[in-house]
Amino acid sequence: MSKPLPTRQAKATRKDQVILDAAREVFLADPKAPITAVAQRAGVGISALYRRYASKEDLLRTLCHEGLRRFLAEAEAAASEPDGWEAFTGFLRRIVDADVHSLTVHLAGTFTPTPQMHDDMARTEPLVRKLFARAKSSGRLRHDAVVDDITLVLEGCAAVRVPDSVRTKQLRRRYLAILLSGLSAGAVELPGPAPKSHELNWRWTSGQAE
Repeated sequence: MSKPLPTRQAKATRKDQVILDAAREVFLADPKAPITAVAQRAGVGISALYRRYASKEDLLRTLCHEGLRRFLAEAEAAASEPDGWEAFTGFLRRIVDADVHSLTVHLAGTFTPTPQMHDDMARTEPLVRKLFARAKSSGRLRHDAVVDDITLVLEGCAAVRVPDSVRTKQLRRRYLAILLSGLSAGAVELPGPAPKSHELNWRWTSGQAE
């Protein structure tokens, strides 16, 4: 029996994802790349791209909001894990595998976030703080770690990149394991003051796509 033909909506959804996947590849390699490079990578005409995204900034904003939604979904899913340490470390592993923070490192400041993005960011904060608190309560997270350390741990893993995507994933998992070892109770005392939220959020306050 033959499969039913995909609906027009299904085709449009698939094309949208092809464009976003292409945009991710193009802009992570070069945030200043023109939007025409995305159309070429996606194999679509520039008019088809502009029908979906009015500007490069609109495309960047959509791309980063997708990453934010993935982060939020993983944080919500981790809340159901009964073991506090496993919830915390499993969440970090999934976020590293999803490569969410490459978008933060490369694209923050290139567009103006929408109110919905600010709302979603606000929803993530209490979830992550709760995950962190549960990990601390388990006794397995070092006493001098702070919740803002998580952002820099994830950005550090996102900075690990080699031409081979499979090898990149393997190396990121390796270095997350090293960093988690450093976050475990009993590790050597951390030097210097802990990061503050205002030191990490400045990138999202301004900037426009070129």
